[in-house]
Amino acid sequence: MAKNDHNQTLHDPLDALLGYQLRRASSVMMADLSASLRETGLRPVEASILLVIESSPGCTQSDVGRLLAIKRANMVPLIAGLFKRDLVYRAPVDGRSQALFLSPAGEALAKEAHSAIDRHEQRFQALFGDADVSRLLAALRQIRTLG
Repeated sequence: MAKNDHNQTLHDPLDALLGYQLRRASSVMMADLSASLRETGLRPVEASILLVIESSPGCTQSDVGRLLAIKRANMVPLIAGLFKRDLVYRAPVDGRSQALFLSPAGEALAKEAHSAIDRHEQRFQALFGDADVSRLLAALRQIRTLG
């Protein structure tokens, strides 16, 4: 039986795997985003929902869920939580659908979220030049089309 040598250098056999690197990078970025949003009291998913509603007032809960790839069962409590906090309100669209809008408090919080997200994005984009950021975004969007 070989004795465990604690001075041995570990080699990461996953280092050259794109999926592994994407998952690790995503974990770092999401932790930083959560920390950036902490002062707003929003989680990243809640901030994302507010920003979508802000950019598309009158959208439906289903529209937001599809855009953000959030399952319907998960959207219901998320929207309900934002509604209870008086950040969003609903208005009837037709017999069954309800349009979503930001309340004044939701608009103010969306502005705070924008600022926090902008600072977060700037920290990470500063690691690359503008051309690299554009190429990276294009590559990540291409990967998303496979899902």
